[in-house]
Amino acid sequence: MAAPVRTLCCSVLRLSSRQISTSCGVQAGEKWRKEHGLSRSGTEYGPLTDLPDWSFADGRPAPPLKGQLRRKQEREVLARRIVMLSSEVDGGIEAWREKQEEAKRMEEHKKSLLLKPKGKLLMKKKSQS
Repeated sequence: MAAPVRTLCCSVLRLSSRQISTSCGVQAGEKWRKEHGLSRSGTEYGPLTDLPDWSFADGRPAPPLKGQLRRKQEREVLARRIVMLSSEVDGGIEAWREKQEEAKRMEEHKKSLLLKPKGKLLMKKKSQS
């Protein structure tokens, strides 16, 4: 009995004029916000997201919400990671420079160990320079 119902359902869907979209929709205004240096959506960052929704009548700020605390912690973790990666890059550049200088010193040391011209060759070299 299940087979005829399934066939009926499929045939009704094929004959239906409605189309079902399975692609993700584009955020409205995303392109405009990016062009103006804003976040992709209005909920990523900015005053509507970061500032409190209310304050006490006497002017005291409201306690931060869970989402605000979470975003603050995520930003701190990201900042720490950026600082760590930046210091790693700086360390790598410094190690590369030291390696280059060491290679240059070794080359100069090898040149200093080569045999020096003597006698007539030394006189000839002095007269050329």
